Amino acid sequence: MRAAQENDFITHDGSTLFYRFWPATDAQNAEGRSLLLLHRGHEHSGRLQHLVDELALANYSFFAWDARGHGRSPGARGDSPDFATLVRDLEFFTRHIENRYRLPRAKMMVIAQSVGAVVAATWAHDYAPPVRGLVLTAPAFKVKLYVPLARPGLRLLIRCFGNFFITSYVKPKFLTQDPERVRSYGQDPLITTAISARVLLGLFDAGERVIADAAAIRLPVQLLISGQDWVVHRAPQENFYQRLGSPVKERHLLPGFLHDTLGERDRRQALDKIRAFIERLFANPPAPDSLRQADHYGHTADEERRLREPLPALSPRHWRFAFTRLVMRRVGTLSDGIRGGLNSGFDSGGSLDYVYRDQAQGRGWLGRLIDRQYLDAIGWRGIRVRRHNLIKAIVAAGNLLPETRIADLAAGHGRYLLDALPMLPTQPQSVVLRDYDPRNVASAQALAAERGHADIVRCECADAFDDQALAALTPRPNLVVVSGLYELFSDNGQVCRSLRGIARAVDSGALLIYTGQPWHPQIELIARTLTSHRNQQPWVMRRRTQAELDELVGDAGFEKIDQWIDEWGLFTVSLARRR
Repeated sequence: MRAAQENDFITHDGSTLFYRFWPATDAQNAEGRSLLLLHRGHEHSGRLQHLVDELALANYSFFAWDARGHGRSPGARGDSPDFATLVRDLEFFTRHIENRYRLPRAKMMVIAQSVGAVVAATWAHDYAPPVRGLVLTAPAFKVKLYVPLARPGLRLLIRCFGNFFITSYVKPKFLTQDPERVRSYGQDPLITTAISARVLLGLFDAGERVIADAAAIRLPVQLLISGQDWVVHRAPQENFYQRLGSPVKERHLLPGFLHDTLGERDRRQALDKIRAFIERLFANPPAPDSLRQADHYGHTADEERRLREPLPALSPRHWRFAFTRLVMRRVGTLSDGIRGGLNSGFDSGGSLDYVYRDQAQGRGWLGRLIDRQYLDAIGWRGIRVRRHNLIKAIVAAGNLLPETRIADLAAGHGRYLLDALPMLPTQPQSVVLRDYDPRNVASAQALAAERGHADIVRCECADAFDDQALAALTPRPNLVVVSGLYELFSDNGQVCRSLRGIARAVDSGALLIYTGQPWHPQIELIARTLTSHRNQQPWVMRRRTQAELDELVGDAGFEKIDQWIDEWGLFTVSLARRR
């Protein structure tokens, strides 16, 4: 047995999570390679010792954590604030490994099982981490609940009574045919038999989202499917594999295997495949996979083209969206938010500022009721979380800089930035709020004066895609914010031109905050029913994956150092440093 070192790390919310570290025994040939093991739901890192030994990869360092609420990590057993928290924990864990042990993520691979595999797949989708690849075994994209209408029932119970816990129905004998694993599972005091309802529902939601947009995952992936799995459905795993955008991917079906794929009696079959996959990826690294042309070729470009095409006149979807537009223009105008969006565009600075304020207004009680429903749409809820994440990013940037000179290139009314100013460690030397619309510039100036910041805030009308004007920004900023802009323009050439201008405007070590929209469940509803501020045309967006966006930012000379995302995976806020 390779001896494990026990340690912990501090994750994003201040929690201290436990992990085990097995140093490479052949350190001379390790070359910074590492493998990160993610345990199944209910289990912990101590039950992964056999993988470290049986994989027999002496020139690799191994790491395995106890996910929060499991093993020796803190938290209510089987619980987390939400599923997205587990995903962000993984992001912080890999950064911790990189910083503490000087093991680059580019030479790291993740081997994840069951619930851990869904955490890893969601992380790959949402954060686009620069790791070497993923091995996913029996990913729990859809757990077999065996109770009719279980999911809507759980959602109703949470809405009525709050979070609660569910005890697993799965007996050890349905997980593995290895007698020793069955025995140890039943006797292990650190096994967590419960899972909270909110984590279970978050697992389902994340699984559906990642399968639907698996084309966004470009990392090399090996998928192992257990042929006799009583715990999770097989079809979602097959769908995930078919939709994967990874240029390098392979799938293996293991007949007769139960759910604990890597703890099965005949697990050598699986481990041999995993070892071979790992060694191939390190011996022959895949060619660089560029997404610079994703605005012309790829699944998001195809999606945008479909959304711009009119639906057949006899299509039920055509009539459904037509009815929605009619209702919005007749009854919806009782809502101040809908009426404002119809007048100025639903993506305008004024419309977004209204969403940020989140105060239902309208004509009479019916108008306010409609407005409340409008403001509670999933997209607008995500926008408000993006605002909070923007403030977090601005404060984080302020803590990294000895002094701040801020420029926001598409500030709208500037509300989120002005909200962040009192939270900075020191008052900025200067704040420049720019926007293309003179009405937004005037509103931002009035809001800055109302907040008492007129002495340091300057508002001006400018084009965020004019690289020459950006390069001439004065005073020379060391923190540039671009929020809600690049998502509205599908052309990567425009975005690159803007980023090049920003790069010329700042010195080495300056920080950039940028936002993205890698996913949206209502993107067709928006395209078919809402209008843009640009000539009142349909608001058709091209989703830009996080991997694509990070590549464009990297090409301009910036390196991402942090990222935030809402629990639904809609909007990202990233912080990057000028190299």
